Amino acid sequence: MDVYRVAPLGAPLDAVVEVPGSKSVANRALVCAALAEGESVLHHVPDGDDTEAMLDCLSALGVEVERAEETVRLGGGVSHFRRGQVTLHTRLAGTTSRFITAVAALGPGQYTIDGLAPLRRRPMAPLHEALATLGVSVRALDGAGHLPVTIEGPLDVTVDEVQLRGDISSQYLTALMLIAPYLPNGLRLVLTTPLVSRPYVRITAAVMAAFGVPGVELGDRIITVPGGRYAAREFTVEPDASSASYPLAAAAICGGTVRVPGLTDSSLQGDAGFHRVLARMGCSATQDASGTTVTRVGDLKGIEVDMVDLSDLVPTLAVVAPFASGRTDIHGVGFIRNKESDRLSDLCAELRKAGIDALDNPDGLVVEASTPRTATLGTHHDHRLAMAFALVGLGASGIIIEDPDVVSKSWPGF
Repeated sequence: MDVYRVAPLGAPLDAVVEVPGSKSVANRALVCAALAEGESVLHHVPDGDDTEAMLDCLSALGVEVERAEETVRLGGGVSHFRRGQVTLHTRLAGTTSRFITAVAALGPGQYTIDGLAPLRRRPMAPLHEALATLGVSVRALDGAGHLPVTIEGPLDVTVDEVQLRGDISSQYLTALMLIAPYLPNGLRLVLTTPLVSRPYVRITAAVMAAFGVPGVELGDRIITVPGGRYAAREFTVEPDASSASYPLAAAAICGGTVRVPGLTDSSLQGDAGFHRVLARMGCSATQDASGTTVTRVGDLKGIEVDMVDLSDLVPTLAVVAPFASGRTDIHGVGFIRNKESDRLSDLCAELRKAGIDALDNPDGLVVEASTPRTATLGTHHDHRLAMAFALVGLGASGIIIEDPDVVSKSWPGF
């Protein structure tokens, strides 16, 4: 297995860091563009594996895809979707696999969605069950609720309402929201439990509106999507707020200043608010119409924080916490155990290898001030763990990251 030895920084930072485009925004925009009749042009499209998997799947479906560096042109429309049997390989991309499964339900063919072994283990049942409720033919090939699965269209919609739990991945909700305008009467999503990851659902609604389907209503327990059609357009993907958390956190750990241009106060992404968490820990943090800046101005202090709306950034905060005085208590995120890894127990187990006092619980984790020691840390096929552990290595010596190439999922140049 490849490893990467992180070299600690010996001086405070003074850096401007350009981060890739948001993969969350990009994948939603790519779906809207693929369903819209005509040509769309998307700028600042990231080159991570999730986005590349989406582009490959859309091309396999029959959408015209042309990429030139960060610009992607798509000739979209369901009328372009291929008939017959088509395999859509989603690599390790959970987002792509869920979105594409729903998109395939609109097509006239027989589409098999599959991925690599770790993705096959991830849960898909809520989406498969919801699509079956809508009249879609859903056939699991190797265990119900998992990939591979064959979706056979076209849709034979018999209802305009489905029920899902709200305290599981918002990717299920987003997948259904994205195709809902193409159902005869739109769709009502009734949530049987409170909604988590609400910021990601807001991103979905905002991107849908940008492509010509406004009017999505986001209630506490009901999401209503009107019928309609997406319109082809030109669209620029904003910087990825989740990726930006790592250089911003590096300033908190190592001292100095880091600025991320383009991550502005009008960002669609909830993760753009991470600078406020760092401010609570003692940093100076500002966000304006041109970008986000974090400066460490003194000692860091531990905090208690509900991260339900910043759940992807739990690993980032967890690796800042050892460098802060006292205890950092992160809660509201029990649902992140079903991400690329178990982002609570796997995260804490690896941190403990490095001498960091970290303990998970049903709702989150607690990290005490610690002095990290030399360790080799496993990444569990999870890009967010890999990038977070690299931050530990910036602030302490002797940190080695296993399988460092996993960062290619979202930020190949990290």
